Amino acid sequence: MPSYSDEVDALLRALADPTRRAVVERLAASPAAVSDLLGLVSMTLPSLLQHLGILETAGIVESSKQGRVRTVSLRPGGLDALHLWLGEQRTTAERQADRLGIHLARTSSPKEHP
Repeated sequence: MPSYSDEVDALLRALADPTRRAVVERLAASPAAVSDLLGLVSMTLPSLLQHLGILETAGIVESSKQGRVRTVSLRPGGLDALHLWLGEQRTTAERQADRLGIHLARTSSPKEHP
C-alpha cells in the first residue's frame, strides 16, 4: 500500500480551515483573480494571501500574474493524493461492513425446525 502521509497531512492541514475550503470550492467553478476572492471572504488582503500561500504550498492551487492581476486556479491533480488515501480507507471500511453484513445474515436468519 503506497504511503501518502506527508502529502496527505499537508492537504488536510490546508483544508482544515473553513476560509481555505471556501476558496477551493469557489475555484472549483473557475479560476479567479485575488481581488475577486477577497470579495468572497471578510478579511484583509495580507490575510487572504497567507491562506492562498498555504493552499499553494500544499499543492492545491497555483497562481499566475498578468500585469497587475494575480489569478488563482486549482492545480490539476492537486487533491489526488487525498482522493487516493480516502479511497483506500473507504475500501477498508467497506470490507469491514461487508464482513459484518455476512455475519449478521448468518446469525439472524431463522433456523429451520424439522
